[in-house]
Amino acid sequence: MTPEEERNLGMIAHLAPAILLPLSAGTAGFVVSLVIFLVYKDRGPFVRAHAANSLNVQIITGIVLLLSVPLMFVLIGFITYPAALVFAVVVHVIGAMKANQGQWWNPPLTPTFVR
Repeated sequence: MTPEEERNLGMIAHLAPAILLPLSAGTAGFVVSLVIFLVYKDRGPFVRAHAANSLNVQIITGIVLLLSVPLMFVLIGFITYPAALVFAVVVHVIGAMKANQGQWWNPPLTPTFVR
């Protein structure tokens, strides 16, 4: 892969979930991140790193969204659910910009589940 192709795929790995996250409550964004990771993980280290970061953001967002549902019974979930969505969209947009610029980047407040 050329460096430009790697940058574009890294950007798509972040941008597609950022767009799909509010529309599908995280499910479609997770699928896109997973597909890009599985298909392109062996084609370049830059794509692999950004796709893995995107997948890690999706995993932690899914965990927070699932925890927010029972917390809605005590009214805290109504704050944590949209906060998790906003956080994920902002992190994905920053990740897409970093990938487009060709910069290596690790998202903040996101544990590494996938390497």
